[in-house]
Amino acid sequence: MRLAYEIKDPVHGFIRITEEERRIIDSRPLQRLRRIKQLGKADLTYPGATHSRFLHSLGVLHVASLMAERLAELGHLSEEDVLLARLVGLLHDVGHGPFSHVFEEVLAKKDKTHEDVGIWLVKSSELGDLVEEAGFSKQEIAEIAFGRQGGGNIKASAVAKAMWSIISPDTMDYLVRDSYFAGVAYGRIDIGRIVGTVDLVEGELAIEYPGGLTSFEDYVLSRLQMFNAVYFHKTVRAANVMLARAMEWADEVLDLTELKDVDFFLKLDDCYVRTVLITLEPDGEEAKMARELAERLEARRLLKCVFESPASGRSDLLMSLLSRPRSRKKLEAEIAEEAGVEPEKVFIDASSVPSVPMRPGGEFAEARFFTTAGGGKHLVRKEEVRSLVLGLARHVDVVRVYAFPEHREAVRRACERIFSTQALGGG
Repeated sequence: MRLAYEIKDPVHGFIRITEEERRIIDSRPLQRLRRIKQLGKADLTYPGATHSRFLHSLGVLHVASLMAERLAELGHLSEEDVLLARLVGLLHDVGHGPFSHVFEEVLAKKDKTHEDVGIWLVKSSELGDLVEEAGFSKQEIAEIAFGRQGGGNIKASAVAKAMWSIISPDTMDYLVRDSYFAGVAYGRIDIGRIVGTVDLVEGELAIEYPGGLTSFEDYVLSRLQMFNAVYFHKTVRAANVMLARAMEWADEVLDLTELKDVDFFLKLDDCYVRTVLITLEPDGEEAKMARELAERLEARRLLKCVFESPASGRSDLLMSLLSRPRSRKKLEAEIAEEAGVEPEKVFIDASSVPSVPMRPGGEFAEARFFTTAGGGKHLVRKEEVRSLVLGLARHVDVVRVYAFPEHREAVRRACERIFSTQALGGG
């Protein structure tokens, strides 16, 4: 592996890349990620959080390389497998749309994810040819980078486990990167120590026990803290809810989620969406509201949280709000009628995240541990692992209702009356 170039990264220092990787990095699909913020509109709350999805992709390449090199030293991967892991890390987020996960919320209405878009780009854009020129199958890259776990190829499956097990290069990079740019301390995990305690044992990526337990617990707790303090911060969510709803309302006019034309998709970045939203012709009520939300975002006149409840235990109401947009709209209309405002002036945000990372596609990544005994390495039974962290609830859930500042009191009183009769499973 000849590392011919260096890129200076504020988080990891110098990231070294090959000539083939440089050509992929310089392609239109990757360069587009420079124009997409990693955390949507979180910078309206954390002004430093303006870093790009491009930076994160370089960081995941770097951490994936550390992980793969560790497994290569232990005899599980070859040099070619290390290159494959690096390329998977680089491309794993190429399908993200404008403002990253905010666009994902709009895509969800079409039953699509950024992984689906990533597969489409690898197969339909110049990326496919560049991947082939680098000596890899674009089908194999698509399978591993977007959560298909490497098919039946044993080596590809080993690389997939290095990428998408509970100790994920994606998660490790976004924790340290997002905390760095947001200016908070929660995500500052010890990547070197974590990587140094993993091994492939009995076909599973596992963590050394008890030596690696403390670093792993710090990793899980850091993730939970980042969701509570940054990603699910009520003001961060206010801005992102506004942006997501504006894109949703404007989608019929602007065709943001059609995904038929690669050239059009590669023009979709934060600046494009911002411009078309604030200049949108008010043709119809939804288009008018989309422009109003965009204008309020420009002036940082954000929605106000008027009701909030943790929803422990995956309550029926929360699951309905998460899985069925119609349920959300029905409840928004009920609250609006009670408050005496238009239905479009009430916004429900039902946010949920597992307490441990999940693989692409929504499958839980189970934590496995190993110990060395009798000259060999063996997986530890779950009941033998002593850890308070592993006993945490599997999800962090919250239901919030937002309203415009001028309607906050009326909507707040309506929520108190309505939610007093509908259990969320929390306080």
